[in-house]
Amino acid sequence: MLNIQRFVCNMFQENCYVVSDDTKECVIIDCGAFYEEEKKAITDYIKDNGLQPKHLLCTHGHVDHNFGNKFILDTFGLHPEVSKHDMPLMERLGRQAMAFIGADCGNDFPAPGKHIDDGDTVTFGNHSLHVIGTPGHSPGSIFLYCEEEGVAFSGDTLFQMSIGRTDLELGDYDEIINSLHLVGSRLPADTAVLPGHGGRTTMGFETCHNPYFKATENLR
Repeated sequence: MLNIQRFVCNMFQENCYVVSDDTKECVIIDCGAFYEEEKKAITDYIKDNGLQPKHLLCTHGHVDHNFGNKFILDTFGLHPEVSKHDMPLMERLGRQAMAFIGADCGNDFPAPGKHIDDGDTVTFGNHSLHVIGTPGHSPGSIFLYCEEEGVAFSGDTLFQMSIGRTDLELGDYDEIINSLHLVGSRLPADTAVLPGHGGRTTMGFETCHNPYFKATENLR
């Protein structure tokens, strides 16, 4: 059984998830912690529950999902893991911070430790997360899918009744529509979808009600 704790972080209300199981091993997904109280809340949760962080996983390379990478490296010794296709964005996180919030974050963004791309599997404890490439919001956007628990972390590809922006650098609307078709056809309807912003939903609800899934009908 997975234990999933959500932390809503930074001025963009980004969702960071700490995901653990009975072994006490855990992964941290999209650590956007910017304020000290957010960093403390994540640290306290991990320490109070005796968790052992094994991976810092990034669903894509936008700064709101990566503000906390240096904090995680300094606290738990983990480098971010991200798709190689988003390396151009990861290399410009400092410039993104300046553009979006006017903050000079200096060298606050450590280099990724490894790449995780479509078809890869990330393991921790008794569980596995399957990496599904979902380009569009960014070239390296990914889903992280735990098949045995029926849970998918969708980053900014899919939200409740919406999708991620494609007007940012390297975004592509046609690609994100193709990605919706891919996950809509691959994941069971009862899959819980935990997005990078906002509340959880299910794949079945989104394929039936999300207006952007109507665009995928032209692909069939």
